[in-house]
Amino acid sequence: MLAPYRILDLTNEMGLMCGKLLGDLGADVIKIEKPGGDDARRIGPFYRDEVDPEKSLYWFALNTSKRGITLDIETAEGKEIFKKLVKVSDAVVESFAPGHMDEIGLGYDALCKENPDIIVTSITPFGPAGPYKDFKASDITLWALSGLSFICGDPDRPPLRISLPQSFFHAGADAATGTVMALYHRGVSGEGQHVHVSILKAMERVAYTAHTLWDGRAKILRRPGSALKIPPLGTTTPVVWSCRDGYVAFYLFGGNMGAVSNPALTRWMDEEGLATDVMKGMDWRKFDIGRTPQDEIDRHIVQPISRFFRNHTQEELWKEGVRRRVMVYPIYDARGVLENEHLRERRFWVELEHSPLDHSITYPGPFIRTDKKLCRVRCRAPLIGEHNSEIYEKELRISRNELEALSIAGII
Repeated sequence: MLAPYRILDLTNEMGLMCGKLLGDLGADVIKIEKPGGDDARRIGPFYRDEVDPEKSLYWFALNTSKRGITLDIETAEGKEIFKKLVKVSDAVVESFAPGHMDEIGLGYDALCKENPDIIVTSITPFGPAGPYKDFKASDITLWALSGLSFICGDPDRPPLRISLPQSFFHAGADAATGTVMALYHRGVSGEGQHVHVSILKAMERVAYTAHTLWDGRAKILRRPGSALKIPPLGTTTPVVWSCRDGYVAFYLFGGNMGAVSNPALTRWMDEEGLATDVMKGMDWRKFDIGRTPQDEIDRHIVQPISRFFRNHTQEELWKEGVRRRVMVYPIYDARGVLENEHLRERRFWVELEHSPLDHSITYPGPFIRTDKKLCRVRCRAPLIGEHNSEIYEKELRISRNELEALSIAGII
């Protein structure tokens, strides 16, 4: 879909997702690293736990569908080479601190002199203006400031964050969207533009429910944990339950919401002698969790269900639950997701050959599927400077002798 376009990717870990998505959509994305490799290559985990900048699984995951070159854009010679690339490119994506590109003479206005139609997408923690614009930030900082961390975790424990840097991933997706919008606008108007993405803003949209609840009702959304608390008594029932080989999710709904699932589960439990008299005699359509005392729920319903689930595996509960119309679902770890039969049959996973490792690695496939295969994971992540010769010699017509001299000087 984006095959006519070339994107220059200057991002660090804050923006790597942007180039990956654009590359999956067909753009020619060139990842530009400093000589010796990008710092993101030092982020683990590593292939077979071998700490090596060429074996970072984090790097592998976020740099598929890209070519890669090395270039020090802060040197005079490096700037000139970068400007040559800009002349034959459609967009630049960068994640330096606000103003840094201007300071080194490669800001939006300077690049427009080389290519008046160029699009520059800048990804920063807080945007180009405002009292926080010069602050540095990590993923956990942005989680905390967005309000999302506050609503994640158990109500009686401190807030949590997801282990992977979700703020950077969301900002990368926003940046890819903004870049495509700018390309479309240029196609209509002939004008390039500067696109700004604030990672904090990207995260605030993820937490919008909490914000709108405060705006509309002056109510603060609290951490629910892995349980549902139902008014007016505040009776609590689990959402996450232990089973024989892991965890499952099961919602114990009252009224019509549970009118099919709850009786079906009761019959299933009764076949194994685990359904209580209270469960067997319950009129589930009239069951009101929020008006049932906690002790009664725990003793007659929650504890028997918990014992039942612990007797079965995820697969047993999932497949038999579907057959019986019981709303119980497996909570997969990475292995469970990888082995899921539905994803396999849908060919969600793709194998990419890593010839330097003499091995292939399984990756998530394209984020959308189309009949014409407009989106696909096209190749593995590049090695350090893997495409230097291809791009510098064949496309920019820089001689091999010049390249050797530039390499010795630490420019490429």
